[in-house]
Amino acid sequence: MKTVLYLHGFASSPAGRKVTLLRQRLDRGGFRIVAPDLNRPSFERLDFNAMVETAVEEGQASRPDVVVGSSLGALVALEATRRGLAAPLVLVAPALGFHSRWTEKLPPEDPPRFFHHATGQEQRIHRAFFERMAKLDVDAEPPGVRVAVVMGVNDESVPFPLVEDVWCRWVASKKLPAGSRFVQIAGGDHGLVEHVEEIAEEIRAAAENRISRTVG
Repeated sequence: MKTVLYLHGFASSPAGRKVTLLRQRLDRGGFRIVAPDLNRPSFERLDFNAMVETAVEEGQASRPDVVVGSSLGALVALEATRRGLAAPLVLVAPALGFHSRWTEKLPPEDPPRFFHHATGQEQRIHRAFFERMAKLDVDAEPPGVRVAVVMGVNDESVPFPLVEDVWCRWVASKKLPAGSRFVQIAGGDHGLVEHVEEIAEEIRAAAENRISRTVG
């Protein structure tokens, strides 16, 4: 049995649609998915460092074969890796290169409200979270473990060119581990729920140490 540590995205939960579909595909194939709740300490007081600490603690307990980070969860995965979580990464629609965009489109109300997919309603969240995220640089350097980035060309939340630019910078650094790859999903949106099988295949490949392509 291989273990997948799944780190969900912003305003989501361990019961999100994507991870639910991944469970359906992977559970019967010798995998188990561990998905902690990253709304730490709460969604209203969301704190990136608390999210990372939760990921690291869960990683120490479950000893995953693969770490999957979705959107904001991809940034959590990168930072957790820098703090010692050693497993191949699969970053799905990662919020790479996002930086100032965290604050550019914030609604004027304070605290702002966002639709939370776990509760099915809008919830308040403190503005400081976005201000801190805008200053984050966890994607400045490539991770020290093999990584697959799965990105939809038509992502409506994280612009494809931003992620591609970060990937190109990682490649140019010559620091990416062998076997790392950028998987471009033609027509894919941010959710990528219609492309769960492609994501599942990247998880299987990472767990089995399969290298089908070189860095690039």
